[in-house]
Amino acid sequence: MTRRNMIFGISIISLCLIGGALTFALRPDQDNLPSLASEMGKPQAVQSLKEAPPATPIESIQQPTAEVLSQRVTEYHIDVSLNEKEGTLTGSETLTWTHPGKKTVNELYFHLYPNAFASADTTFMKESGGKLRGDTMPKDGWGNMELTEIRTSDGISLLHRIQYVQPDDGNVKDKTLVKVRLPVSVRGGESVTLRINFTVKLPKIFARMGSAGDFVMAGQWFPKLSVYEPVGTRGVTTEGWNLHQYHGNSEFYSDFSIYNVKINVPNNYTVAATGFPTKAAVIQGDRKTVQYYADDVHDFAWSASPNFVYAEEPFSSPDVPGVRIKLYLDPTHKDLKERYFYAAKVALSNFSKWYGQYPYSTLSIVVPPIEGNGAGGMEYPTLITAFGAGNESPSNNELERTVIHEIGHQFFYGMIASNEFEEAWLDEGFTSYLEDKLMEQEFGIKPNLPLQVAMISSPISLTQVAWKYGSSDNYAKNVYYRGKLVLLDIERQVGNKTMSRILTTYAHKYRFRHPTTTDFQRIVEQVTGRSWKPYFKQYVYDGKMTDYSIDNITVNSISQGNDPLFESIVDISQIGATAPKIPILFTFKDGHTTRKVWSGEDSKVELKLQYKEPLAWAMIDPDYSLVLENKHINNFLKAEVDGTLRTRSNLGIVKLLEAVLGSFLW
Repeated sequence: MTRRNMIFGISIISLCLIGGALTFALRPDQDNLPSLASEMGKPQAVQSLKEAPPATPIESIQQPTAEVLSQRVTEYHIDVSLNEKEGTLTGSETLTWTHPGKKTVNELYFHLYPNAFASADTTFMKESGGKLRGDTMPKDGWGNMELTEIRTSDGISLLHRIQYVQPDDGNVKDKTLVKVRLPVSVRGGESVTLRINFTVKLPKIFARMGSAGDFVMAGQWFPKLSVYEPVGTRGVTTEGWNLHQYHGNSEFYSDFSIYNVKINVPNNYTVAATGFPTKAAVIQGDRKTVQYYADDVHDFAWSASPNFVYAEEPFSSPDVPGVRIKLYLDPTHKDLKERYFYAAKVALSNFSKWYGQYPYSTLSIVVPPIEGNGAGGMEYPTLITAFGAGNESPSNNELERTVIHEIGHQFFYGMIASNEFEEAWLDEGFTSYLEDKLMEQEFGIKPNLPLQVAMISSPISLTQVAWKYGSSDNYAKNVYYRGKLVLLDIERQVGNKTMSRILTTYAHKYRFRHPTTTDFQRIVEQVTGRSWKPYFKQYVYDGKMTDYSIDNITVNSISQGNDPLFESIVDISQIGATAPKIPILFTFKDGHTTRKVWSGEDSKVELKLQYKEPLAWAMIDPDYSLVLENKHINNFLKAEVDGTLRTRSNLGIVKLLEAVLGSFLW
């Protein structure tokens, strides 16, 4: 998901303020200093059934194919009914799980995500403070999930054999993860089937799922089985369940499965869902049932509203054999369908070309109403949500960027299915990287990298579990921005073509698998033919940033005759992680400049220059090519400047950066 577009709208104004401060405090009279940052670019059977009357346009009906792309560990058959007046879901689920490991299993674990909204005492609410991505929980917006029955295929009730567990924080008031003890053990390769009845009170939308008026977003809405990891999956050496609660920063992790879902809603509602409808809607009185099917996906989401404006177009390209793009627009955006279609088409065609064919036959885009904005900017298999339709004419950075980012997740999260609980950068950082590439290619909008990296004040390991980053702001700056910048830094070192080979190789090898950071590192080493262990240790696992500082400039006259000659000595130190090829610009008092490149390997270096004029100033990385250098404030030093003024000015600029930009990055 993304909220990154907010920074782009204020970058120009912010840079003007920062540039003014820098000019006053640091720059000499010459106007040949580089700018601070780059310019922004811009069912059960029912009686008296009859076929529903055709809608205009009619949503296409499709059937499953025989091709199997994933392991399909779990199979779900779900019937769910929406009570739009009460804001509830009533569902029945038949789940079959095939044991992928070898050890005998005596219990299953289920995620009950709606329970995150049951009270102020849940782990999600305590960590998030009832806020997510700028949206706040509405008053009395609580929701929950209740298991009303669990039975085996033999009819044995297991409801008395459940236990809520809290492996991450021990919070006994958190009921987002439940253990179900089985009456019979399951050996490797065997299958077990459970029949589950459940109800969901939909929360008022602020965090992905819920209702807003008559708009419903059902994301993470059913009892979902946790992932059982055999030895070798994500590098685990002891097989077992991967268990986590629902946290304020965390997203999700599931097995590839088959879903067959029947959804009952009022007859005037339009339904959008993962996969595709397999038959025409069936109505009874003022209600209808639609049936959707999806396979080789690891989640199933749906949305419904009486106000959706529906549009559908077929699309194909050399790397996309055939996809039906479906729009479910809030009426405010009914005249923007061509922009949504275009963004979807360029994303599907380019990402399929770069990272492998999009294998599904549909892609649905849901545009919520503005009051349902908390459901926006999210990815689900074959279904994404744009942000709420609050602006009749959103910019490219709002509409197209969001659509492109979320479609990017169909690859990095959807097919390359990393564990978002534990290594969130593998989907968010990667998707942010490819999003920037496509936005520049199609719309000429370049990311303001120096500004983005300067805001990363608390770098943390990219393999940190999501809830350990602390605030949502720090989570975003590391997982989205720093993750993306690590990829850009690797690209800087190996070149565009080699980086493309790295990502293509990684995407193809781990398609419909669950890769890790270590797997990605192996691909980088395989493609480049050299070890990246020191780099990954510093920037990925240890959470370091590049930081080189000009500490002192000394100028001595060494004239030995009538011709003036000066020796300027520049002391430079390495404070952060190492980086190869550190560019340095030297400017003398007569305006003459020279450049040098330092290897950056030593902790300190003393550089000497001789010239007829004294050195005026020096600057490390004048072109901002070191994308992980986040403390540009110590990259520049004048040979002559009042020490008190320099200290005060530096502190003032840091405070200016924090005050003007701190609340806008995420």
